[in-house]
Amino acid sequence: MKNVTHWIGGKPWDGEAERHGDIYDPATGQVSGQVDFATPAEVDAAVAAASDALIHWRRISLAKRASVMLEFRKVASDAAGEVARGLEVVEFACGIPHLLKGGFSENVSTGVDSYSIRQPVGVVAGITPFNFPAMVPMWMFPLAIACGNTFVLKPSEKDPSASLLLASLWAEAGLPDGVFNVVQGDKVAVDAILAHPGIKAVSFVGSTPIARYVYENGTAHGKRVQALGGAKNHMVVLPDADLDLAADAAVSAGFGSAGERCMAVSALVAVDPIGDDLVSRISERVARLRVGPGTDDRAEMGPLVTGPHRDKVASYLDSGVREGATLAVDGRVHPVIGGADTGFWLGPSVLDHVTSSMSCYTDEIFGPVLSVLRAPTYEAAVDLVNDSPYGNGVAIFTNDGGAARRFVSEVEIGMVGVNVPIPVPMAYYSFGGWKASLFGDTHVHGTEGVHFYTRGKAVTSRWLDPSHGGVNLGFPVNS
Repeated sequence: MKNVTHWIGGKPWDGEAERHGDIYDPATGQVSGQVDFATPAEVDAAVAAASDALIHWRRISLAKRASVMLEFRKVASDAAGEVARGLEVVEFACGIPHLLKGGFSENVSTGVDSYSIRQPVGVVAGITPFNFPAMVPMWMFPLAIACGNTFVLKPSEKDPSASLLLASLWAEAGLPDGVFNVVQGDKVAVDAILAHPGIKAVSFVGSTPIARYVYENGTAHGKRVQALGGAKNHMVVLPDADLDLAADAAVSAGFGSAGERCMAVSALVAVDPIGDDLVSRISERVARLRVGPGTDDRAEMGPLVTGPHRDKVASYLDSGVREGATLAVDGRVHPVIGGADTGFWLGPSVLDHVTSSMSCYTDEIFGPVLSVLRAPTYEAAVDLVNDSPYGNGVAIFTNDGGAARRFVSEVEIGMVGVNVPIPVPMAYYSFGGWKASLFGDTHVHGTEGVHFYTRGKAVTSRWLDPSHGGVNLGFPVNS
C-alpha cells in the first residue's frame, strides 16, 4: 500500500507521522494508500525551507525565472487533460519579464523622476480541493514562483499523490530546493498555515463555508487572502436557441467530472415555452451516457469521491421530490460498467420543475444532479440568476445577439458564457466569481494573479547636480 508524504526543502519528508488518512479508490471503495497528516511542526519546517529559499530566489533574474518555467513546461508537457489546462498558466507565467514591467515618468518635477515596480510578497501558500489535484494548484504556484515568491502547497487529503508529482517535476526542471514545498494533512495543517507569521498570502479554492473560514482567519492574522468559494452555475436557454446544441451543452457541463467541479452547470433555466422539449432531449442524452471506472476506455463519467459524499448527493433526489420537483432521471438506477456493487457510484440525474426555494437549488450539491427551473420571460430568468447568493459562472444559449449582449451586461456573475456552457477563461485572463463565490479582492491567474503575488512600490528619485543644494521643507512642485 502506497504512502504519500510531504515535500520539504527539495525532497520527500523522512519523518514519522503522528496521524494518517486513508486514500480511497472511488471506483472500488477500497483503501489504496495512506497519507501522512502534518502537524504545525511540519508546516513550520516547510515555511522555514521556503523562507531560506526566498532569500536567493527573489533575487534571481526575471530571465532565469522564466527559463525555469519553460523547463517545467517541457517536463510536464506529456500530461493530458487537467494538467494541460494548468500548463496554460505556466505558459502565461513564462512571460513574467513582461508581466512585471513597471512604469517610468521622467522629470515629474525638475530633475525628479518617478517609477513603479512590483516586488514579491514572500512565502505564500495554496490550499486546494480534491476535484482537480493538478490543475487548481497550477492556477497558483506558477505565477507565485515566477513573481519571486516561494510556495507551500496544502493539497486535499483525499487525493494527495499529484502534489508530489508536481514537486518532482519542479526538481527535474531545476527549481532550487525549498522554493516549492508540500505539506499533506487536514484542518490542523490548514489552521497552522493560516496562523503562521512567516506566510504572507494564501490562495484557496473550495466550498463557500470553508472559503469564508480561510478568508476570515487568514486576514485576521494579517495575510493577503484570495478564497474562491462554491457555486450554483446557471444555464439560461431562450426560446430561440438551438435546443439540440443546448441539450448537448447541458449534459456535458452538468455531468462532466461527475458534476464535481465549481464550474459545473447545476441549474438549467428554461424560458417558456421550451421546458418540456428541452428536458426530453436532455433525458435522451443522459440515458446514453456510459458510467464506469476511469480505467475503462468506454467510461464517460466516473464515481464520486467518497461514499459519504455520494450519499449526500443522492439525498437531494429524495428531498427534491418531497419538496415538489419531478425526478425526470434517477441516476441511482443508471447502469455502471462492471457493476455498481462496489465504489461510490451515482449516475447522472435530472430534477425537473424545481423552484428557487427547494434545497436542491439553494445548496451547492457538487455532484451529477441537474436541476431544471422554468422562467416565463427573459427578465424573470435574469432575476433568478441575480437573486442567487453565488456568482461564479453563468451561460446563456440564444441566437439573438441583442439578448446575449444585454445578458452579459445585466447578469451579476463573474464569468459569463454566450453559447458556451463552462466559461472558464484562458490563463491570461483571471478566473473567479462574485458574491459568495469569492472572498477577497482578486481572482486567480491572469493580471489579477500577478498583482496578488506582488506588492507595488512607487519610487521618486533625484540625482542632484553637485552645484546645487540647500534645504527645502516643502513638497516638490512643477516648475
